Amino acid sequence: MGESVAEATLTNWLKEIGDSVEIDDSVVEIATDKVDSDVPSEVKGILIEKKFKKNDIIKVGQVIAIIEAENFENLQEDDDNSEDKVIEINVHENSEIIEKEIEEIIDFKTYDDGKIQSKETQIGDKNKYYSPLVKSIAKKEGISSKELDLITGTGSSKRVTKDDILSYIEKNKEHKNVNRNKVFNQNNDQIIELSRMGKIIAQNMVFSKQTSAHVQTFFEADVTKLCEWRDRVKIDFEKKENEKLTYTPIFILAVVNALKKFPLLNSTFDGEKIIQKKNINIGMATALENGDLIVPVISNANHLNLIGLAKSVNDLSLRARKQQLTSDEILEGTFTVTNIGNFGSLTGTPIINQPQLGIIALGVIRKVPSVIETSEGDYIGIRKKMILAHSYDHRVINGALGGNFIREVATFLENWDNSYEF
Repeated sequence: MGESVAEATLTNWLKEIGDSVEIDDSVVEIATDKVDSDVPSEVKGILIEKKFKKNDIIKVGQVIAIIEAENFENLQEDDDNSEDKVIEINVHENSEIIEKEIEEIIDFKTYDDGKIQSKETQIGDKNKYYSPLVKSIAKKEGISSKELDLITGTGSSKRVTKDDILSYIEKNKEHKNVNRNKVFNQNNDQIIELSRMGKIIAQNMVFSKQTSAHVQTFFEADVTKLCEWRDRVKIDFEKKENEKLTYTPIFILAVVNALKKFPLLNSTFDGEKIIQKKNINIGMATALENGDLIVPVISNANHLNLIGLAKSVNDLSLRARKQQLTSDEILEGTFTVTNIGNFGSLTGTPIINQPQLGIIALGVIRKVPSVIETSEGDYIGIRKKMILAHSYDHRVINGALGGNFIREVATFLENWDNSYEF
């Protein structure tokens, strides 16, 4: 589940006591915050005991269930000419005995992601690796090995991911009934059940509002020079770095600069102690297609230049929308940025991501008439401006600090160096 993950929530049992379980069958679903995982069986047998119930919190390393496998002495293999072979082993309390017995009967192959897959249980193209979850979905949906080999993978080394196979299944469904999942009450009002992620988001929002003393400070920034610079360099940037240059990494660069000058904002608070963080890890609020929200984290953003930030922003945004983030990539954020200008919003009052102390909402950039002061007098001109909204925890951050911090972000953007090299 990742080095920093200590526990997970059991979200659903996929097998019941007494059910037969095949190798690589998914037995249970677990979740850490916003990342879901299926736990596959490594043996063939019968599920005889569940150690936890739905919604229980399980610590990493605890036994979730017990599967009674067939005797080791009765090991059987399918016909030698068959494509798939099943190996049955006896389960011992001593894991070292299990490993020794397995090594004696299986020629293991280790893949670059650290997972071990026996050659006997591999399906599809022998040169391709399919995770237990992908194979389980393929089996459930009746996708043959040859058909599975035709699916284009987007994972590491072009492996087929969960999203790849689900997308393939969705695209090939015929006569889809779009109303089959809709539920209505007696007044014909539609009842919409929140997703698991939606429920977590709702709980976290209420918890944050009840925990932190939210205060907002707003600042208008003139980003005309910045916009002119980006318009001038964005094509060359993409050609040189093979990355699109959006405004988000520039905004994050400004926030990182301000956090260096006001490090108390780069802290967490547990109600009694403030922990000022050494590294600046920027959470980047990202909206998903289904309306849910996830916050991938750019770790050590203070060590990245604009190119590094652009690459991180583009990579995390893409994988967030494809639900390909790992558990570690949504943890340990120290400050959050949300670009609500993407949706045309002028400004907003964002809710703090606990246990952080602040979050900035970046409004839309728009042309506005402005008074321009010069040595020869004032005149009205067209400028590009945006509103920055800073929500901070007033239990720790006073108004002066919160205001000076957002002013520093605005000043950095307003005084953007047009000769900035990348």
